[in-house]
Amino acid sequence: MTAPADQSRVHARAQLGMGAPVITVETHLPGGLPGFTLVGMPETAVREARDRVKSAIGNCGLDFPQGRVLVNLAPADLAKQGARLDLAIAVSVLSATGQVPWGNVQRFEYLGELALGGGLRSVRGALCSALALAAQGGSQQLVAPKANLAEFAMAPQGSVVPIPHLRDVVKLLHTCDTTPWPQPSPASREPATTMNLDQIVGQQAAKRALAVAASGQHHLLLVGPPGVGKTLLARSLNELLPELRPDAAREVAAVQSAAGLEVIPFLAPFRDPHHSATAPAMVGGGRSAQPGEISLAHHGVLFLDELPHFKPSVLNLLREPLESQTIELARADYRATFPAAFQLMAAMNPCPAGLVCEESACRCSPNQVRRYQARISGPLLDRIDLHVPAMPIPGHLLLHESPEANGAELREQVARAQSRQLRRQGKLNAALSPGQVRKVAQPDSAARTLLLDASEKFRLSARAVHRVLKVARSIADLDECNGVSAHHLAEAVSYRAMDWSPP
Repeated sequence: MTAPADQSRVHARAQLGMGAPVITVETHLPGGLPGFTLVGMPETAVREARDRVKSAIGNCGLDFPQGRVLVNLAPADLAKQGARLDLAIAVSVLSATGQVPWGNVQRFEYLGELALGGGLRSVRGALCSALALAAQGGSQQLVAPKANLAEFAMAPQGSVVPIPHLRDVVKLLHTCDTTPWPQPSPASREPATTMNLDQIVGQQAAKRALAVAASGQHHLLLVGPPGVGKTLLARSLNELLPELRPDAAREVAAVQSAAGLEVIPFLAPFRDPHHSATAPAMVGGGRSAQPGEISLAHHGVLFLDELPHFKPSVLNLLREPLESQTIELARADYRATFPAAFQLMAAMNPCPAGLVCEESACRCSPNQVRRYQARISGPLLDRIDLHVPAMPIPGHLLLHESPEANGAELREQVARAQSRQLRRQGKLNAALSPGQVRKVAQPDSAARTLLLDASEKFRLSARAVHRVLKVARSIADLDECNGVSAHHLAEAVSYRAMDWSPP
């Protein structure tokens, strides 16, 4: 039986940032001369979708209506990008012509790009659509391409029916049997047996700082001349991070899905943008509100190598996300919110020549050094918890000593420290509020005196004082101590005591 025109409608999902607003696809068969009218999309997308849907239906042995076909995508004022609505349009047409039971059609939402032969191709943001549908509750499931199977492993169990072809969708709508399409389970990844950290000779102070930064998710800046291993140290930070918790892994997978990237379950992301990156590339945006590098590093590491070579205007975009851990985009056509709980890892030379630490070898004037360092604003530096010098390595160490293979030991220490923090306060130390800092990072009397002296000597801001206490708490957690003592605080202050003045 042909469905009534007012009931020949199906639901799909658009993609707007991390959100997936509902799209209603309505089909009406008014009769008359053959024609296929599609309204509610840009004209170029209309032509492409019309041809794909008509060809896919015909090549699957199904009947496309001979008269006029009118398809409306509502709401009309919501921007619709890409070919993600192809499957919903095809199902709506088949429902209007009675080739699938329209009662069963209402049990699902539909997402997917159609190939001319009827196959379903992957679409961007499929996981976001699955999560949005699951958050609404109810019994509806999302019919989506099997090509997106990897990211569906992070969706709630039973919320998605991954299907490879339009013929299989028609079969599903006749039987409503979802058992042939099991949902994958995410596989846990084993930590790497070999680590880049074990290849680095010396730099024990920098390795210690890496462990402190990893244990509490603190931001870190390495400063030193070229060729001492800053980049290799920075890339080793990800090796010290434990596997993501399920809720964090789902958030990371949703961001990767919204950007159209491969979803790698439970692995903390590591983003390494080139210093020529533009502001939209860093914070996100564009016509379809895609996440930028800051959001792609959510629950992971954002590594900025050669920090002063980034445009100052781009670097200053980091200041608000470092505090709020979100990005609010306001554009003429939309407003979007992206998560941004990332860990900043940066590396730089102390001057353009890179040798300011060796006055006899440096060819830069004091004014050149000041201009170079001034490209990084004071407010941004104030938000970076650890300023760590990476010193040159003597040649005899490189030639005659083997690296100290302590990467696995540091990783275990970091895992234990993070477990202590999660049991104590339910979050890592970097995310503590000022009130929580006063509660869990209260220094003893000797440490309090040291902190007061350091805040006056180094002119620490209120933010810097709180960050020093957070770092001291992480150092105490690494040492498996319950309280914050003077030696913990002294180490934390030392990471703020770098001399930035030129010679």
